[in-house]
Amino acid sequence: MKIGFKKVHPDAMLPKYAHEGDAGMDVYAVEDVKLFPFTPTLVKTGLVADIPTGYEIQVRPRSGLALKQGLTVFNSPGTVDQGYKGQIG
Repeated sequence: MKIGFKKVHPDAMLPKYAHEGDAGMDVYAVEDVKLFPFTPTLVKTGLVADIPTGYEIQVRPRSGLALKQGLTVFNSPGTVDQGYKGQIG
């Protein structure tokens, strides 16, 4: 299956696999954000997705970052539904 992405920020990077055989792709921030403990913060990706009907994108924390840096996704897994047409954050 293919999911189309549109860059809505000049620094946006398309999602990509970190290693061959990975199940999930890495996404990247387009802004520097200062994070504070226990404070949910939206971090923009600069991407809008064209998701096929009946599918979703799930946003999950990277296990290494969660364990080593204490970074996680507030509502993990976060869901981006087919009908959402805004910037993924």
